Amino acid sequence: MDNWFTVEKIDDVTFAISECKHYEEAHSYLLLGKEKALLIDTGLGISNIKNVVDELTNLPVIVATTHVHWDHIGGHKYFDNIAVHSLEKDWLMNFPIPLEIVKKNLMKLPFDCPKSFDINSYDIYKDTPTLILNDDDIIDIGNRKLRVIHTPGHSPGHICFYDIERKYLFTGDLVYEGKLDMYYPTTNPIDFKNSINKIRQLNISKILPGHHKLNINNNLIDEIWKAFEELEQKDELKHGAGIHQYKKFSIHI
Repeated sequence: MDNWFTVEKIDDVTFAISECKHYEEAHSYLLLGKEKALLIDTGLGISNIKNVVDELTNLPVIVATTHVHWDHIGGHKYFDNIAVHSLEKDWLMNFPIPLEIVKKNLMKLPFDCPKSFDINSYDIYKDTPTLILNDDDIIDIGNRKLRVIHTPGHSPGHICFYDIERKYLFTGDLVYEGKLDMYYPTTNPIDFKNSINKIRQLNISKILPGHHKLNINNNLIDEIWKAFEELEQKDELKHGAGIHQYKKFSIHI
């Protein structure tokens, strides 16, 4: 097996599976319960993430999708049980961006890819999901429950997953240290702001983001919230307002 993925142990039953050699620095997360495992996102699809998952568990796996963007569903093809929010189930069956644009985005910056990877044979996952999720649904994998939190803005059906016992929040593309994108047509800056406010109400012990730095401070949520408040007061929380740079993140509207 190639060394494309790195694995970081969050605790005895939680693992970050990362693709740090690519500029997206995408993170997927494997959560182990007593009866099943939950894999939150499957990354870029550059290498077979199932090989890593199989080394970590022999439990049956459910793939939970934070949102249907190419850099989060790349490895869905290796699994049978796929969960997605109801607003993006159609995207999973018919991806809204042409394959050639996705390939161009994937290869935008050079990276040390595995020998097994061939961009010419790269394709976007396309199939019918096996589980449809909505706000406040509970996913029980056996003595471990995850609450589904609908957090639109980056995409219409974007969701975070909240580990009820451990108080971990898996934030997808809602919160991370990097450029927060809400500038293309399927994004909504106001919804994004409201989603940040929604997760501010949670008791969070650890943020586990979809990209870039893994160990981030919980204060980042409030910092992003304050930035949104300032932009709205200046009437700049709308498409076309450009890129606004802050200490640990930027906002591209």
